[in-house]
Amino acid sequence: MSVETKAPREPCCSKLKLFLVSLSFVYFAKAFGGSYMKSSITQIERRFDIPSSLVGVIDGSFEIGNLLVIAFVSYFGAKLHRPRLIGIGCLIMAAGAFLTALPHVLQGQYVYETTLSHILEDNTTESILPCLANTSHLVINDQATAASKAACEKEAGSSMWIYVFLGNMLRGIGETPVMPLGVSYLDDYARKENTAIYLACLQTVGILGPVFGFMFGSFCAKIYVDIGSVDLDSISINHKDSRWVGAWWLGFLVSGFLMLLAGIPFWFLPNTLAKQGKSPSKKKQKEDRQAKSSSDTPEEEEEQEQGGFLPEDNTEEDAPKPVTMAAMAKDFAPSLKRLFSNKVYLLIILTSVVAFNGFIGMITFKPKFMEQVYGQSPSKAIFLIGSMNLPAVAVGVIVGGFVMKRFKLSVLGAARLSIFSSFFSFCLLLIQYFLQCDNSEVAGLTMTYQGVTEVSYQQDSLLSQCNMGCSCSLKHWDPVCTSNGITYASPCLAGCQTSTGIGKEMEFHNCTCMQELKGEQMAPPTNMSAILGQCPRKSDCDRMFKFYMAVSVLGSFVSACGGTSGYIVLLRSIHPDLKSLALGMHTLIGRTLGGFPPPIYFGALIDRTCLKWGLKRCGGQGACRLYDSHAFRITFLGLVYCLYGLVNLLWGVLYLQLSKRQKKLELRSQAKATALEASGNNNPNGHAMVSIFKNKDDLDLDSESTI
Repeated sequence: MSVETKAPREPCCSKLKLFLVSLSFVYFAKAFGGSYMKSSITQIERRFDIPSSLVGVIDGSFEIGNLLVIAFVSYFGAKLHRPRLIGIGCLIMAAGAFLTALPHVLQGQYVYETTLSHILEDNTTESILPCLANTSHLVINDQATAASKAACEKEAGSSMWIYVFLGNMLRGIGETPVMPLGVSYLDDYARKENTAIYLACLQTVGILGPVFGFMFGSFCAKIYVDIGSVDLDSISINHKDSRWVGAWWLGFLVSGFLMLLAGIPFWFLPNTLAKQGKSPSKKKQKEDRQAKSSSDTPEEEEEQEQGGFLPEDNTEEDAPKPVTMAAMAKDFAPSLKRLFSNKVYLLIILTSVVAFNGFIGMITFKPKFMEQVYGQSPSKAIFLIGSMNLPAVAVGVIVGGFVMKRFKLSVLGAARLSIFSSFFSFCLLLIQYFLQCDNSEVAGLTMTYQGVTEVSYQQDSLLSQCNMGCSCSLKHWDPVCTSNGITYASPCLAGCQTSTGIGKEMEFHNCTCMQELKGEQMAPPTNMSAILGQCPRKSDCDRMFKFYMAVSVLGSFVSACGGTSGYIVLLRSIHPDLKSLALGMHTLIGRTLGGFPPPIYFGALIDRTCLKWGLKRCGGQGACRLYDSHAFRITFLGLVYCLYGLVNLLWGVLYLQLSKRQKKLELRSQAKATALEASGNNNPNGHAMVSIFKNKDDLDLDSESTI
């Protein structure tokens, strides 16, 4: 009878824990940069006057960078110095962040569209006349020649968004080694029971990055883009205006410095470590295992390989044998073939791709959804996501990891937890459909000048008898809010005759279009004045928004509870020597098919719900200023429902496949018990019985669980 040697207590500052802390900081820094990019989508769209579909392409360039190198980094990187490769990735991510902010230095000052900029003069307090008989100067952009437009576009730097595209792509290349090499390094040298809690720690710290990223994005969204170089008193718009552009570049500078700091520790960490929890007498233990294995039957050896559900690698303390690049390249194709012969792995890939589509599309345009459907400012929407949704996700990840460790869930138990969280969060998503607000009341776009609700995508609907003689520009967006709560596209289109004040304090008077309102609720007011900016939503919309946030936060928590368990299912479904490659291919395919397309097709479909497009500085269609909130909500939620509904169906299929594999393993255990009993009774045919059983029934199991 052998006496089990108790593993020594691990020091509090072991190299594995130092690696965990360093990797956690990298997760924080890269998540900070990625979330800040998401929070700046609206600001980038406005700054470069581009549609949502093109912003989706810029956002998806991160996934393009991943696609270029991740397969090779995951495979070859696992056989090289993994910590140093992560350090190199941090340097590349820092360079990408600085490149993204470069257009702010190269580009001129931001000029927002307005009908008043042409007739306002500096240092004047005299009244202007918004409704003039001759205002051809307001549509000068329409008569601009091709040569003048080209010169204007060159001066304005209209193609500077390419730097943002390339910088984001560079960040994607640098992020490539972090997840597959970092997670496989932890899983190789950590105890099996500690892997889940370590992953939960990584994901939790990774969630803190988006919390700070979104909150910093909210802070920057309130700072004017050209702060320090313009007189803020001369700016006639505020951060709630759809033409406002915040200091989007500032967060990328902070992100770059964070990545530089995060990469430093990895240059000093070793390539290999001792397996966590092993006693000092490793050589003696290895000899004992070899002596014991020499007396085991082949079936017993195979059962030991299987461990619980899939083989676990227990020889990490051995130094890796030196290999050449040629040998690694020769083994690459066979390794891919072995990996993709695993049916469970293929199902996990498919489920992840669909889930990524839903998540990336939703998180990219959620701030705009909150802005257009519930009338929230971009800065407030970003702040709420960072301060409420993301902490709920962090708590959910911790709870999920604790449940995995506390109840020591098997692979099937982990799959059940993921299915429950996925289905329950989907039900909470369905509730959001019924939490809606009315459209903004904009004359000529969401309602007629007579006060009748009617959505119109035609520019001619902005004209009425009250402003027909003003020769107003139909392309400019310079909204004013009248005293009765109706928004007009410009002071001219509101029929305003005079004005007082300057800058943000400007007020317009005798707005004749207010006289066309009919009905008891739309009676013409005695005070026919207007102020700059769009009118706020009705009070009941604020109450509906609170319900929406409560459901959204709860859904974030429930969905995150299944994050760690889903990752454990992935890790336990692949052979140890293919772990880094499997994680890399999972990230590659997920990013390629689940990360790059969603912002593009989400953005393209959302663009179709635009009611009023902005006007570029040099003419032409700019960014969207106003959406049909009903069409926006149906389009956005409809896409999310289709994708997450499919995710739940795929989880059901995956669970059936996992159950089938588990039953085969149980049959194998029974066969082993029968063989041992037969061997105890001196039955010479015991091993033959197992061999026959294995050859007939376990052929598929070998190709899937042991690859």
